[in-house]
Amino acid sequence: MNTLSTPTRDGLRADLALISDWIAPGTRVLDLGCGNGALLAHLEATKNVRGYGLEIDPDNVIASIAAGVNVLQLDLDAGLGQFEDDSFDYVVMSSAIQEVQQPHVLIDEMLRIGRDSIVTFPNFAHWRMRLSLSWYGVMPSSRALPNRWYNTPNIHLCTVRDFEQLCATKRVEIVRRHFVNHAHRAHAAMRLAPNLLGEIALYQLRGGN
Repeated sequence: MNTLSTPTRDGLRADLALISDWIAPGTRVLDLGCGNGALLAHLEATKNVRGYGLEIDPDNVIASIAAGVNVLQLDLDAGLGQFEDDSFDYVVMSSAIQEVQQPHVLIDEMLRIGRDSIVTFPNFAHWRMRLSLSWYGVMPSSRALPNRWYNTPNIHLCTVRDFEQLCATKRVEIVRRHFVNHAHRAHAAMRLAPNLLGEIALYQLRGGN
């Protein structure tokens, strides 16, 4: 699921531009749910990254190939067992963790095959979601989560606090985190109360001991 379609610098979607900033040059990257391959194409062109994408949608697979990206058509719910331990420097999953059947298992797999993982997701505890639910009494929607309850691809929505509790349980190190609004802009207050004010969360993770 794409939480933002407006392009930003170099024509790259805003959330993907933020992810790109976290990836070191000359590294190996696996992009889970790579869409049209825009992130990997950008990284290969600007940072000499060696990348592979996984994508289930046939049209996106074709678009990725057209962009020169190495892509495999694969359902993430089928697992990542075909990849060996430490195959990549980064494993990326942008705005898709809430759409998979077992997100906790997929995070384990991401950290098994990659040194670091980058995960982004919409925060269900954002104040607009809380206000909408308490005022109207129905499942809320927002610019970051525009679908209705009956047609949403999201099956495991979570909050910033939920995600960090999962990381603590799994002894996963949070290398860094960043919180933005639906337009992927940040302000200082989000650092003080991310679970309330952060609309979209970005995390870089590393496997614990």
